[in-house]
Amino acid sequence: MCIGDSAPADPRRPGAGLSTDALVAGLRRATRRGPAPDPGELLARLAEASGGVGPAPGPGGRRRLWTAVSELWGQSLARHGPRPATRELRRALLSAPDPGTAALLLDLADAHGLRPLRAAELRPLLTGTGTGTGGAGGRRAGGRDDLRDDLRVLRHAGWRHLSGLPDAAPLLPAPAAVEDPYERLLLSAVWYRLAGASHPAAALFTRALPVPRAPRRDGMVVVQPMLQGRLGSPGRGSGGGLGVLLEGLGDALAGCGGVARVLTPVTVGRGDLRPGERLLDRHGEGHWVLRLPTDTDDRVASEEMGDHRADLAWWTTRVLARVGCSPAVVHVRWADDGALAVAEAARRLGLRLVFTATPDPHRRLIERHSGPRDPRDSAGAEAMRHDLHRVFVADRLVARSDAVVAIPGRGGGTEELVRYFPQLEDGHRGRPLIAPPEGIPVPSPRASDRRERRRLVEGLFRRNPGPEALDPAARSLPLLLNVGRLHPVKQQDLLVESWLASGLYRDTALVLIGGDPDRPSPVEVAMRRRITDLLAGVPGAAPRIALVPALPNREVRLLEQGLADPRAGIRAHYVCSSAKEEFGLAILEAMAAGLPAAGPRVGGVPHYIRDGVNGLLLDTSSTASLAAGLARLPALSEPARREMAERGRLTVRRRYSVTGTAERLAREYRSLLAPRAAVPAG
Repeated sequence: MCIGDSAPADPRRPGAGLSTDALVAGLRRATRRGPAPDPGELLARLAEASGGVGPAPGPGGRRRLWTAVSELWGQSLARHGPRPATRELRRALLSAPDPGTAALLLDLADAHGLRPLRAAELRPLLTGTGTGTGGAGGRRAGGRDDLRDDLRVLRHAGWRHLSGLPDAAPLLPAPAAVEDPYERLLLSAVWYRLAGASHPAAALFTRALPVPRAPRRDGMVVVQPMLQGRLGSPGRGSGGGLGVLLEGLGDALAGCGGVARVLTPVTVGRGDLRPGERLLDRHGEGHWVLRLPTDTDDRVASEEMGDHRADLAWWTTRVLARVGCSPAVVHVRWADDGALAVAEAARRLGLRLVFTATPDPHRRLIERHSGPRDPRDSAGAEAMRHDLHRVFVADRLVARSDAVVAIPGRGGGTEELVRYFPQLEDGHRGRPLIAPPEGIPVPSPRASDRRERRRLVEGLFRRNPGPEALDPAARSLPLLLNVGRLHPVKQQDLLVESWLASGLYRDTALVLIGGDPDRPSPVEVAMRRRITDLLAGVPGAAPRIALVPALPNREVRLLEQGLADPRAGIRAHYVCSSAKEEFGLAILEAMAAGLPAAGPRVGGVPHYIRDGVNGLLLDTSSTASLAAGLARLPALSEPARREMAERGRLTVRRRYSVTGTAERLAREYRSLLAPRAAVPAG
């Protein structure tokens, strides 16, 4: 049995009352092993879960169910053909499904070019009179978003589906007739697909997304999505250092031979869809940032991507087709439903797909759930469901991909990855796995850098410090710096707890940089609360700890350079307290700046840090073990500290250039592209 299958449920076998867990497990099993059920059997299982036959799935359960159905649907269609699929979709849509299920059915049809209903038959669904209210009907589709109810989800799915029907115009409102900024832009994009760029209703979309000028040279288009967090802001959102990597990598790829253009899609919530706002911005020569609208107040968290998979796939398809994307390689790097949405868009457009696979989430599943479990632990059970879902998503991304890229493990190899993905033991689709080291860009110098470094360093120390700065008296103490998103995987709470429990707060200062104070996620709020509670128990520690909101990557690197400058008179060190790091770009950046750095033993950090030589490796599995590791940093003699820092700097300079990473990836992309039909702009 494949990892991730916890029950041998079979969606092809009738059986009323299956739990959502058993049903989802059976769908995953059929997706992995086949044969795919016929469309009628698959939709019957969906109706069973949605219509109240068994226990109704909650928001997380419904996301997992819909992902499993969507992945198996394509296989069912391929095996049984479009005619039975169209017939069964029509039957299901005319049977008054709940609004959420009706939306899923319409999206399944649109994704594969099926037309189960005539445009006029869609009217009852769009008005809500053709749907039922039982089962999942009326439940929120989004976790934090009150506006995103099921009728709204259905309305949007209906509009997207109508965009592919030639007789749909009478059912579509004009964009100017709606006030909601997301719906206005969606309708304009729908009209663009239906009637072309010259139609007046398409003007809002075409103005927001002008076709960029032709690239300077012929070649491929590289699409590298960044759907979490913010580009170039390592401590905001759920994307970690991925935004920093893709910002520099996109610029470097644009300069590689055979690359005509790099497109980096990001998400934008309706709160940022201001009048006149463009969905396309030039980041650098040949590197463009695309904004994919989402029906949320803010950017979508990774765990909520399942609610937005269908609309993200549609928007990605429309936006890439508009700007021109052929021939193209799409490279996804995050095992969540957002990556599956982009993979689906690549399939629709006929583009090549590359996936960066990592030992997580399979390793995390084993580490978190291998022991005995209390059946009353509902939170633990939900965490297991989430981890099983991520395992399935990662497996599906491997199955969908034309090539798989690994992050190098110990010794630069892929042995650990293959333990969790045995299907990759002999490579993927006849191609060997490649594991190029990730690199960091060298910031372009500016005349203001020296002044900015001084400002950032001095900003850490204030006479009336507050939570975002240190007391000036702490300047003489060894300083421990940590940068990253506030998240349980990053373990900032464990870092603070270890710092306090060991008594290091008496002899060192601690600076944490990360988090969005203006739009914090629930995860960030919980982490800040945990840290605040820990500090409340040790009042004397407050002057020696600073909780600084996330800074742009350039400012982080200037601050690190300023702290490493001997003229600043500060003995600064970098500490990564994560449970694991697949690679740890923030650690490399600190090493490049000249800070002695310490990172976790688990993951990819041992690939470049030799303990006690060019950095330190930490056991971050407990308060006591992390405290013992932290104590090694201030205990370093000054000559040893300087030698370690210099060796770390040389390691990065010699082996971890973003230009080298880009060149290696560009070679892989070029080898993927055989002559194929172009997807024209528009």
